[in-house]
Amino acid sequence: MTALNRPRIAILGRFADGSTATRSRAVVSARALVDAVWNAGGDPITLLPTSDTDWATRLRGFSAVLMPGGGDLNPELYGQSPESDELYGIDPLQDAADLSLTQWAIANKVPFLAICRGFQLVNVAFGGTLVQHMQNDHRHVVHQLHLDADAERLGVGAAPLESSCYHHQAIDRLGEGLRVIARATEGHVEAMAIDNGAWAYAVQWHPEDNAAENVQQAGLFAKFVEQAQNAPLI
Repeated sequence: MTALNRPRIAILGRFADGSTATRSRAVVSARALVDAVWNAGGDPITLLPTSDTDWATRLRGFSAVLMPGGGDLNPELYGQSPESDELYGIDPLQDAADLSLTQWAIANKVPFLAICRGFQLVNVAFGGTLVQHMQNDHRHVVHQLHLDADAERLGVGAAPLESSCYHHQAIDRLGEGLRVIARATEGHVEAMAIDNGAWAYAVQWHPEDNAAENVQQAGLFAKFVEQAQNAPLI
């Protein structure tokens, strides 16, 4: 696929405290994530999180939005006070930009994929809540998912799916307008469909971790890019 016909995929960057390449604080996208989008035929482009939320202008010429993983959301966004010493990476500007872009993309029926923090963000954006810290956190854990029939629209096929997880929070109360389509063995929600009339999904695991060698995980990115390819430009 040439650069001319690769759909442009907007990925909202993540603030990082340090980077060897930049020698200071940075705005980053995970290499595995942008590689997965590129290998699926998309053109991943990192956006700077700012207070400028004129997304119709900022996303002109893009075809889809990907909300990646990152640090924790401020619990005040879902009506709670911080209750765990395990909370990390909370940044008010990151939270505000993420929520604004998520709500805009979903309201405007833009092809949308959210991963890990992005998954939790979607739930909060729709009025849901989170478990601030799981007793059995899922850092560096691979486990099998139980998928329902609608999960096939993710492009991962019908076979049992193993997911690479790195999270210490989970869905508590499900947000309105969200539909669970996959769970982990112990019952935690691992994927949701967003019923807005467009291809819009959120997954708790990190499909980019092994998309290079796992056809099911690569299939998720292929389906996402296919939806972007067929969507009108923003």
